[in-house]
Amino acid sequence: MISTMNEQNVRLSILDFVHVYKHTNPMESLNNMTEVVRLADQLGYTRYWFTEHHNTTSQISTSPDLLSVHAASHTKNIRVGAGGIMLPNHSPLKVVENFTLLEALHPRRVDLGIGRASGTDGVTALALQRSHERATANDFPDQLNELLSFFSRKFPMDHPFGEISPPGDETLVPDIYMLGSSQGGVRFATEKGLGFVFAAHLAPELAIPVLRFYKNNFSPSAYMKEPKSILAIGVIAAETEEEAKYLAGPLELMWARMATGSSDLSFPTLEEASKYVYTPQEEAARQYNKERFVIGSAANAAEKLKRIAKEALVNEIMIADFYPDQASRLKGHQLLAEKFDLRAK
Repeated sequence: MISTMNEQNVRLSILDFVHVYKHTNPMESLNNMTEVVRLADQLGYTRYWFTEHHNTTSQISTSPDLLSVHAASHTKNIRVGAGGIMLPNHSPLKVVENFTLLEALHPRRVDLGIGRASGTDGVTALALQRSHERATANDFPDQLNELLSFFSRKFPMDHPFGEISPPGDETLVPDIYMLGSSQGGVRFATEKGLGFVFAAHLAPELAIPVLRFYKNNFSPSAYMKEPKSILAIGVIAAETEEEAKYLAGPLELMWARMATGSSDLSFPTLEEASKYVYTPQEEAARQYNKERFVIGSAANAAEKLKRIAKEALVNEIMIADFYPDQASRLKGHQLLAEKFDLRAK
């Protein structure tokens, strides 16, 4: 039987897409990221992850491993990592080599989140994988087995990769998490004994049942002795409800456009969002999307996040960062750190 979680022990982490806002540039976005991860480290956030996205001008998080090196070198305590590495785009051996180096550089501070999809469009997936066969293959189970075998140095006797020696040894292994927004990824996490992160902003209706399934069905492994689960969700927190709703305007507009097939997937400005007139279809999508995000004053947002964490049986919330500008990001993360009393932990 699973014991109930003390809501006061909820930890906070951040998932950074490294948005390139309109009227800015990628260099400014990377500078902004550095400022935020330094602040998160000082405030007591648990981890800071980077997504992997390709073929978009509104995000520059194409290489979470490289961004993790940078983030770790500018911080002291916070864990850094990928949320995640989209394994179909990569050689498992190369992923192991990169994250072994990261773990050696920053011991016990590195996380490797693994995604099952390419996370991009078909043409871009082909450009990344350089093979029509690879781009259309459905061999994630084999890829995951290879990745874990390279980390553990334990391939089956007749496996051709058994003679390959990655750098370091089996002690240089990051904490490994499966990512999920459906019922697929969680089964790999429970069966392989890995951590699990559910993207509630992608499938809010599945978050609680899937995370409960993970806690109830986890099998201990050499990678994790006990289940480690995290709920990721979009959060906009501010001093007041009114300010939070205003700051959430660009987020709501962008997701409404995505849901209705718009070709404009850029991150809107606050001014653009405040003046925008929604079509009936976009307004319907906007209302439907409300469960994907937690928007409100810091006090109300914290209360809702703690309630969700308790229902999902997790002790960590990962904030998917969709703030519309740098000032609101810094303020929002600071306000929530205070409400969760992070420094006292």
